[in-house]
Amino acid sequence: MRRFACLFAFALLALLGCSTYRENLNRGQRMYDENEYERALAIWRNLEPDMDSLSPNDQARYSYLRGMTDFRLGFRPDARHWLAMAKAFDQANPGGLSADWKSRTEDALTDLNKDVFGGSEKPAPAESATPPAASAASPSPAESAPPGAAAPLPSMTAAPAGLP
Repeated sequence: MRRFACLFAFALLALLGCSTYRENLNRGQRMYDENEYERALAIWRNLEPDMDSLSPNDQARYSYLRGMTDFRLGFRPDARHWLAMAKAFDQANPGGLSADWKSRTEDALTDLNKDVFGGSEKPAPAESATPPAASAASPSPAESAPPGAAAPLPSMTAAPAGLP
């Protein structure tokens, strides 16, 4: 009888623990929906060590909400991490993200991946591969040196060619 009571108490505590994590997830989502991103992020950071106690679908939900919270607050590397996690969780266990959330995840990841892989800025115009022609009136230091002698180093006080 004593074993049964201990086992029942343990099961009850485990069940209450899981519901507490889910309640935190729901509370964080309310904060996110109310544009209280700083408060939502505090809840996410508190919940993160226990994220593995959530169901797979709730893990996808947590990752999405955490990533979008970071995205809205400008924490782009963190946002990219969590949104990629949300996508992976949803691919492994479909149903964690709604179609709308999947679309937002893809759009945000496309934007965030430009930070890492490039493509967010316009390419610089190609500069001429040949340097500007030297003035015919003044020979280069290599031309004025005697044969076999090393060319002198350019002066540190002189402005580079082409600059005033």
